Amino acid sequence: METRIERLLNLMEARSLDGFLVAETKNMLYFTGFSGGSMLLVLRDGESILFVYGVNYEAAKVETREASVELVKQEESLIKKVTDRLKTRKIRNLGFDSLAASTYLKLKESSDGVAFKDASDLVWTLRRVKDPSEISLMKKAAELTSRGMEKAAEIIEAGISEREVAAEIEYEMRKNGSDGVAFETIVSSGSNSAFPHGGCGDRVIKKGDLVVIDIGAKYRDYSSDLTRTFIIGKPSSKQFEIYETVRKAQELAVKTARAKVEAKEVDRVARDYISKAGYGEYFVHSLGHGVGLDVHEPPTLSPKSRDVLVEGNVVTIEPGIYIPGFGGVRIEDTVLILKEGVEKLTESPIQIYF
Repeated sequence: METRIERLLNLMEARSLDGFLVAETKNMLYFTGFSGGSMLLVLRDGESILFVYGVNYEAAKVETREASVELVKQEESLIKKVTDRLKTRKIRNLGFDSLAASTYLKLKESSDGVAFKDASDLVWTLRRVKDPSEISLMKKAAELTSRGMEKAAEIIEAGISEREVAAEIEYEMRKNGSDGVAFETIVSSGSNSAFPHGGCGDRVIKKGDLVVIDIGAKYRDYSSDLTRTFIIGKPSSKQFEIYETVRKAQELAVKTARAKVEAKEVDRVARDYISKAGYGEYFVHSLGHGVGLDVHEPPTLSPKSRDVLVEGNVVTIEPGIYIPGFGGVRIEDTVLILKEGVEKLTESPIQIYF
């Protein structure tokens, strides 16, 4: 099986690049297994050098894979270290993933004859399709996230604050093995549930509230994403109607998703259902997004997406309806795209009231 850097080298050859500079932290982690590097230089002959400052040097020597580790001393310039290597190796066409404007200008100024080419799409070509080791880690992250939602279902009731619910969820995930949260935990109740990214605060949950809970555990750098909406007490007819509309929209989208299906088609199925129910104007975001080392990655499931789903994508499917002044409902799972259908990585009962 080819390594990740070997797969990058194949893409570089097709693009006529004789070097590739990786400066984005998550990308360095993806290729080397170490998150404390400063820059990674991949050369056409397969040599890869991870430049590391002294504070991370000893850890890098232990944790880095597929690359040699080169120390950048306190008195040395990282830019000079990299450009000296470009000169000695006669690099002429250098791809890169992401550079701050100031870093780009310094590199250009110090690298006569080197053509710098934005080639971040090459990295995303690799990262958007998860390999077996990544899928294994993401399944664990999803399992921990599901444990967190189980805890929410156990404790949520009128009289408890949003902040208390968030704290219990995060503690449950952490004590079972999570390395932390993939994003800030969302517990939005009452009219606040109409804000898709409402956060959580000191508001005390009341009987009759809609409560949107959006959580994600991180496990060995990989993320998961799960949302459930709870109704505290017997749902009103409008709450029930909105909830069932979102639930059915998600069900239809999950059944549509599979390899070789356009991402916008999966979005369309859910969006059309919500629109026909009369709530189209209240579905205000994309249906979903890729998940991996970042909680938001390609591919995107949206009306304008140009992505086609492939086996090995891990994406969210998360329709929602948000009515200002009334409240909102979102149901979300993280799923693995298969040749035929999907595998749900997150598992939590879809309950509508407590």
